[in-house]
Amino acid sequence: MNTQTIYLAGGCFWGLEAYFKAIPGVISVDSGYANGPTNTTTYEEVCHGSGHAETIKLIYDADVLALRHIIQYYFRVVDPFTINKQGNDVGIQYRSGLYYTNDTDKSVIEDVLKKLQDLYAQSFAIEVKPLENFVKAEEYHQDYLEKNPGGYCHINLTKAEEPLIDLDTYQKMSESELQANLSDLEYEVTQHSATERPFTHEYTSEFKPGIYVDITSGEPLFFSNDKFESGCGWPSFAAPISSEVMNYYRDSTHGMERFEVRSRIGNAHLGHVFEDGPRELGGLRYCINGASLRFIPLEDMDREGYGYLTGYVSRHHG
Repeated sequence: MNTQTIYLAGGCFWGLEAYFKAIPGVISVDSGYANGPTNTTTYEEVCHGSGHAETIKLIYDADVLALRHIIQYYFRVVDPFTINKQGNDVGIQYRSGLYYTNDTDKSVIEDVLKKLQDLYAQSFAIEVKPLENFVKAEEYHQDYLEKNPGGYCHINLTKAEEPLIDLDTYQKMSESELQANLSDLEYEVTQHSATERPFTHEYTSEFKPGIYVDITSGEPLFFSNDKFESGCGWPSFAAPISSEVMNYYRDSTHGMERFEVRSRIGNAHLGHVFEDGPRELGGLRYCINGASLRFIPLEDMDREGYGYLTGYVSRHHG
């Protein structure tokens, strides 16, 4: 094993510990208190403002799980904009922080956060500092959610089951490439938020096994497993492949209150999400322009570089 260690603060450590324990490549996780003014502390002192952050010590096999992926998994379950707050918890001990013990890790953290920050206008409120101290928390805090299955958790632990779509793998086409490679309709939909006419795109009635990717970047967006017939005239999905590949914007155009969905890497207009989807699939309906997507059949996924996702498709289609 290529054993490495990183320290992550992201709100209540009960949930962060349980979340990372479910990710392949993680060897062990301990809950504790980091980067406070003293080298010893207790939970009671931390809750009264000692200055320590609730933090997990994560030991991982770097041959299985890269640090840049850990940062992306972390980003999936923290609000990067809040100061001294995560979920319902407020206080200095709930601040967000990434604490490293060597300059190589510092460089990786800063590089990933810069790429993520470039996707947002608002600045992140995540500390990036060398580890000053770490105090392992009391025993009853370790594996807390295993011992107390109904215990408080501000994190959706199912996010650990979503495939990670690496930020470094996909890149948006340049303007000249977009104009050269997209049809007029594809360009107008993805770049100018146009809408194709209902019941006109072939993907509306396509239900073969495979994945749907952003036509402007190749970033995977939807599994065929999550596609359903909605009758609305556009391809409809119950959920994206993973939470990080979509960005959401309030849309009040045309006298309606909706949420626009755009792709993460390409920033392509995809469509809108509504709350009238099948209850058994979660209740959401991602109403997506077929012109914003490219469908890759299951049998072609490996050849086209999406082999790491075939298991998610094949196990649902038998």
